[in-house]
Amino acid sequence: MSTTVSTELPQRRELRTPLPGPRSQELAQRRTAAVAAGVSSTMPVFVARAGGGVIEDVDGNLLIDLGSGIAVTTVGNSDPRVVAGVQQQVADFTHTCFMISPYEGYVAVAEKLSELTPGDHAKKSALFNSGAEAVENAIKIARHATGRTAVVAADHAYHGRTNLTMALTAKAMPYKKGFGPFASDIYRVPASYPLRDPAGMTGAEAAARSIAIAEKTVGADQIAAFIIEPLQGEGGFIVPAPGYLAAMATWCRDNGIVFIADEVQSGFARTGTWFMSEQEGIVPDLVTTAKGIAGGLPLAAVTGRAELMDAVHAGGLGGTYGGNPVACAAALGAIETMAADGLLAKAQHIEEVASARLREIQSAHPQIGDIRGRGAMLAIEIVQPGGIEPDAALTGAVAKFCHERGVVVLTCGTFGNVIRLLPPLVIGDDLLLEGLGVLAEAFDELA
Repeated sequence: MSTTVSTELPQRRELRTPLPGPRSQELAQRRTAAVAAGVSSTMPVFVARAGGGVIEDVDGNLLIDLGSGIAVTTVGNSDPRVVAGVQQQVADFTHTCFMISPYEGYVAVAEKLSELTPGDHAKKSALFNSGAEAVENAIKIARHATGRTAVVAADHAYHGRTNLTMALTAKAMPYKKGFGPFASDIYRVPASYPLRDPAGMTGAEAAARSIAIAEKTVGADQIAAFIIEPLQGEGGFIVPAPGYLAAMATWCRDNGIVFIADEVQSGFARTGTWFMSEQEGIVPDLVTTAKGIAGGLPLAAVTGRAELMDAVHAGGLGGTYGGNPVACAAALGAIETMAADGLLAKAQHIEEVASARLREIQSAHPQIGDIRGRGAMLAIEIVQPGGIEPDAALTGAVAKFCHERGVVVLTCGTFGNVIRLLPPLVIGDDLLLEGLGVLAEAFDELA
């Protein structure tokens, strides 16, 4: 399956220098002197250009991009429709603040969100800047609408780096360590993790476990919201067992609890549908989005049932930059590209191609304990052979091997033992397979 990529950047892997090259090393020295040490980077190369499935560094090296800036450049870098919309908007005006003097772009994005998110009920949206900000505002809305305060999150969850979203996030290092105390009235339940759940546990049984803990430790009548990533991201690209999310959604509906689907990473064509929730047959009350929504510009949203979104008093939602007009123009361009260029189908095609290759690699390497994901949101979990004991050391070594050979892969997982693949949906099959070939070489050499 081919995808037209409008870019002058050659779509190939080419290493002209060892990584990092001399120019990247110079910039790294400047970075060390000027940038806080707490801001880390996965790869030691500095980017000059990017497009299609390739990143070019400042030394002229061409790298295969299997990360998309953590699922942000879903339509590829510098997508023509995104670029055109941004250029026109920058020429017209860059900011007025929607809370002061509104503009059409914000309204148009909200209309698109109402159209694309699951469910045919009346919906409204509020726009923000980041996924964490969207999640935080979704919790605000749920608490205000229900008059309750307790929030239940899932084990292995990742929802952001603000104080409230750190409380929702399960993983301590590097996201929470040393940053407490955190926001209160947050509770956690085990979700569905098929590889690590008791053998044979169904989605319904996993949901019953979650519900029992929530009801026993909190009380359903005290819970404002249950929040979960329909396909968990940083926690390890965990796909719940079939029926888990549907059972949780039913329990929420029966008990007046707001079901929040955090689709920040899984939304906007990434999993082969507009939203992962569709594949699980659920209609969330609120959906949070960011990352792939705007082709690389900062934009996020909460979209949900109109009666919930309207429960908050005027002035209770907003922010100086929320729904910035340039970011809205980018979002409209990105959404148009996803629809016009068939990127939902392309995500499904990527899953077929990549999964087949990954299973070939797995057949030769028992260290690959699981292959999972949907669309172009795929992962392999690396374990000690013969069991499910996490092998974070091998995971790090495999990622480093790929990086040194010009393939951008990312790691994740509560135990640090998952390689995640998030290629831009415009990547060609040849580049995708070449990148996975390097991954295979890593296992051949290291496992």
